[in-house]
Parts: sequence; C-alpha cells; structure tokens
Amino acid sequence: MVTLDQVEKLRQRANVSYDEAKIALEEADGDILEAIISLEKKNRIKPPVGGGYYNSQMYKDKKEDSGKRHNRRHENERHFKETIHGLAAWIKKMVGKGNRNHFEVVKNGENIISIPVTILAIALIFAFWVTLPLAVVGLFFGFRYTFNGPDLGKDSINKAMGTAANAAENLKKEFKGESDEENSNS
Repeated sequence: MVTLDQVEKLRQRANVSYDEAKIALEEADGDILEAIISLEKKNRIKPPVGGGYYNSQMYKDKKEDSGKRHNRRHENERHFKETIHGLAAWIKKMVGKGNRNHFEVVKNGENIISIPVTILAIALIFAFWVTLPLAVVGLFFGFRYTFNGPDLGKDSINKAMGTAANAAENLKKEFKGESDEENSNS
C-alpha cells in the first residue's frame, strides 16, 4: 500500500502530479527508486544531467560486461592451458633426448661411469654446489668427460670437454713443476 508521504516525496523529486506519482508508486510496490526509473522510461521525467541509466539498462550493461570478462577469462585459461601443454611437450622431448644420450666419465681410457644426461641435468639443477666442484676436481685427478649418444655425441662438444681436461692437466703439471723446483732449492 502506498502512503501519502511516499507520494509527496516522489512528487518533490520527480516534479510530477499527484496522480502520476501515486500510479508509479503502485506499479513499483511502493519503491520510490523504482517509481522514478519507471517515470524516466515513460519519458515523464528527465534522466539525471550528465547521463544515467535505467535500472534495466544498467543490468543489461553489467550482464554484457560480465560476459566479456567471462570470455576474456575463458580465453586466458585456454591460453594458459596451451602454454602448459606446450611446456609439458618440450620437457617430455628434452627428457627423451636426455635419456638417449649419456655423460661418461673416463680415466686412463677406461669407462668409469655412464649416466643419462637427464640425471646429470637434475644433479646440476638441484645440487650444482656439489656436482660442479666434483667435476672440476675430477679433471685434476685425470678424469675426462665425454657425451655419447645420437644428439650429443658430436665432436665439437667432446672437443671442448677434452680441451678443459687438457687445461686442467697442464695446470696440474705446472703446479707440480713449481713445487719440485722449490723442494730442490731448499
């Protein structure tokens, strides 16, 4: 039921007749805001200066914005899934190559150990502070390292590994030569 006080408030705000205000309020079940929106839709009052929307228009705009956000989110999720699938495929490919190729430790022409490159990569990633120093120290004890396999058994890689082993051997000989001269002078 619409009260006289509600009709007066609507008349003051919307600048309409008593009958128009009463009818609009009855249609809106006594809701003044809904009554104002109803009067705006019927062009009985002017919308606010600077623009404004009816409640139904605002709802429609929100619904469209929500749909756009949903589509954007769906597209981002799809892009993320594609990226993850691509990354997983690349990792699978690299692990496959790592398992086909081996890192070999050789001393005096005898193969001491041969491990898949995947294991070497995991050791370098998670324990590089142990793995790398051991490899360098191994060079000074006469160990040589080579890669063997269809993807890494290339001469250029093994030549670089041989050069590092030769450099360590030369450094070791220089150090021994200097210490022998110091011992003979004493």
